[in-house]
Amino acid sequence: MSKQELEVVGQDAACCAGLSAAPLDEDQAADLAKVFKALGDPVRLRLMSMIASRGPGGEICVCDLTPAFDVSQPTISHHLKLLRQAGLIDCERRGTWVYYWVLPGVLDKLAAFLATAQPTGATA
Repeated sequence: MSKQELEVVGQDAACCAGLSAAPLDEDQAADLAKVFKALGDPVRLRLMSMIASRGPGGEICVCDLTPAFDVSQPTISHHLKLLRQAGLIDCERRGTWVYYWVLPGVLDKLAAFLATAQPTGATA
């Protein structure tokens, strides 16, 4: 699996079987654990939220992310690197600045994986 691509294991593109559909095997669990570990830090979760809130195809400059945190710029860069390695975001350098965006479909795939099937006749 590419570090730049999140593959929600146990699913194909036509099906959105969730966590409750079938147990994960060891490799699937290890791959997904990397994604959840990346999102398990409050700074990274906030960064992900700030990037994702730009909407599909939206992007944000690191210069707009850094001032929102009480940590150094190298620490922000480290957190962004971990989100990239988990396959959640990607980036592009333009001159001095780096711009980040959420990889297409990543959040939808993750949400579909976490979704549980509603029993027939169940109401929300």
